[in-house]
Amino acid sequence: MDRLKAARVFVDVAKSGNFTATADRLNMSRPMVTRYIEAMEEWLNVRLLHRTTRKVSLTTAGENCLKEIESWLLAGEALSDITQTQEALRGRIKVSTSMSFGFAQLVPATKEFMQRYPEIEVEINVEDTVTDLVEQQIDLAIRISSNPDPSLIGKPIADCHSVLVASPEYLSRHPEINRPGDLLNHDCLGYKHFEQHVWHLKAESEYESVEIKPCLSANEATVLLHAAKCGMGITLQPTYLVSEELKNGALMHVLPTWTPNKLSIYALYPSRKYLSKPVRAFIDFISEYFAIERW
Repeated sequence: MDRLKAARVFVDVAKSGNFTATADRLNMSRPMVTRYIEAMEEWLNVRLLHRTTRKVSLTTAGENCLKEIESWLLAGEALSDITQTQEALRGRIKVSTSMSFGFAQLVPATKEFMQRYPEIEVEINVEDTVTDLVEQQIDLAIRISSNPDPSLIGKPIADCHSVLVASPEYLSRHPEINRPGDLLNHDCLGYKHFEQHVWHLKAESEYESVEIKPCLSANEATVLLHAAKCGMGITLQPTYLVSEELKNGALMHVLPTWTPNKLSIYALYPSRKYLSKPVRAFIDFISEYFAIERW
């Protein structure tokens, strides 16, 4: 039995406290997790875990061994990386991202990644709220933020610029918009998770913050995009989502000389330690992919 994999299983169970969670995360059956743990205990000639029907916890010996096993696992994985080629990479990755970024940008990137690594399976979970990566067994989250969760490792992969947009039909039947304050006399569409409906805008040396009172709000950006295309009002949207609509005239740029705050797009993961080779390959790939201007 693969001792490196057995060590990885033990460390995961020690962190999760649950055989089923480890089985799901490592894409193996629960009986196989049990076999790896039993093999580790046999090799070390010591009981590493207390098991009950409700809970799994480290024994005293398990606690004493955990740090040494973690160090050995890191060294073993580093050696394995040297000896294995990219073509040998296989496994499963679970990625979390927003609906808008997943739809507009991550799916095309993932297509290219899977063409390069055909033996890696990718699962994408879309949600617009921050996920507990460990609890949900998420390997990697792609999130847009100015201040990412400090408990996670964050690698910036691209800038996120935003624009104010509305449909030509809406703008044709409403007063002209010359300054940010004029937005208070318009129907605005608010993103529920963004800065309490305050739009911060900058034009050269000028800076204004406008607290809008949305006639419609939603917790997902593509809903607001479609509302704007239906002529329901003005919305603040990331350029990665609306660049095509601006090109084809479905939407028009509102206050084009005023720029909303720039955010960053991060790849977030719980720890640099014990990242699987497929996850590391995915992080490297999307960093390279989004280094090229895509929108």
